[in-house]
Amino acid sequence: MDFGISNILFLVLLGVAVFLFAKNVRKIIRNINLGQDVNRSDNPSDRWAIMTKVALGQTKLMFRPIPGLLHFVVYAGFVIVNIEVLEIMIDGLTGTHRVLSFMGGFYDFLIASFEILALLVIVACAIFLIRRNLIKVRRFWAREITTWPRSDANIILITEILLMSAFLTMNATDSLLQQSGAAHYTQAGSFPVSSMMTGMFSGLSTDALVGIERAAWWFHIIGILAFLNYLPYSKHFHILLAFPNVYYSKLRPKGEFTNLESVTNEVKLMMGLPDAVQSDAPPTKFGAKDVTDLSWKQLMDAYSCTECGRCTAACPANQTGKLLSPRKIMMDTRDRLEEVGRNIDKHGKDHDDGKSLIGAPYILPEEIWACTTCNACVQECPVNIDPLSIIMDIRRYLVMEQSQAPAELNGMFSNIENNGAPWQFSPSDRFNWAQES
Repeated sequence: MDFGISNILFLVLLGVAVFLFAKNVRKIIRNINLGQDVNRSDNPSDRWAIMTKVALGQTKLMFRPIPGLLHFVVYAGFVIVNIEVLEIMIDGLTGTHRVLSFMGGFYDFLIASFEILALLVIVACAIFLIRRNLIKVRRFWAREITTWPRSDANIILITEILLMSAFLTMNATDSLLQQSGAAHYTQAGSFPVSSMMTGMFSGLSTDALVGIERAAWWFHIIGILAFLNYLPYSKHFHILLAFPNVYYSKLRPKGEFTNLESVTNEVKLMMGLPDAVQSDAPPTKFGAKDVTDLSWKQLMDAYSCTECGRCTAACPANQTGKLLSPRKIMMDTRDRLEEVGRNIDKHGKDHDDGKSLIGAPYILPEEIWACTTCNACVQECPVNIDPLSIIMDIRRYLVMEQSQAPAELNGMFSNIENNGAPWQFSPSDRFNWAQES
């Protein structure tokens, strides 16, 4: 063990990174909890099964096998390779080197596996960069994917390539130092990938190799900590939220809509049903005007959005040129929620900025009314996000609070109110077609 100033520096760096990450995560949790309460704790066994299948197994991604497999490689590779961060942290705090090498042959197997996965991550990320920036897959260049969302994706992909390259560079120089018998460099590990890189460093002095190895070590761990603190500002926060978001996803059939309890009770009162509850207090609000009117699960959906665009690519309204993009619905919801959170931080919880989720620069009524409620977006989402529920809640607000509906729907509402059916026929004339035959 060789404890020194570098270990103290590492401890301070780790502490600051963890503190900042925890602070930002607390803000996100606070923002999600601004939503209305909804019970998603029922049927835990079914929820665990869905989470294992969809979040862990990534089964929805595999409907497009090639990008699905590449994503699985990046996800699994990045997570598994960074298991070694545990060893790096122990070494950084205690001054040891390859402290887990006591595991012998199993340790060699782990390092070899990590290297192979690191190479696969580099290849997959390079392919994703090509698909986004050279091939320009259509769903990555929609109108809502402006400069920042596009840059966000590229930053993450490039960061992953750099981190995996630093990991392999560290191992390549480490293996050369082990072979030369350099002090402090324990004989441990198997290096099937980085061994092919050793020719780049052959002929260098021991001091030079140590300098490169240490630089790669520090770059890798600082990069990991920086990546950790970048996540709360990025769409890639879904790395952490995908599992709970899928666990709390809707278990009811996709075509089944929820009823407003206040409206249901009013209908029961009109029909004289015995389970109706008489109340003089009017309902506070119908539907959703702003993010605080949505449920906490809908707000978690917004933070879990991967911006992959599979929902929008499957949307029939979007395919026919209409303004609706389910991905934009989720991005607008997240952006508005972030704005509300910043207002709370600056002015307090009761501050009203005069804005809402409906209207520019967020969700336009034209987008909401273009939806066919077909649930294609819900079916396609790889982490079980439900954009349709937000669309329906905004529609409810527009109709029931603002009386703002397309003329076609207003005509239908009038017919239902007056005739008990969507058509312009008196109930007494409803069977005239049978008499004519």
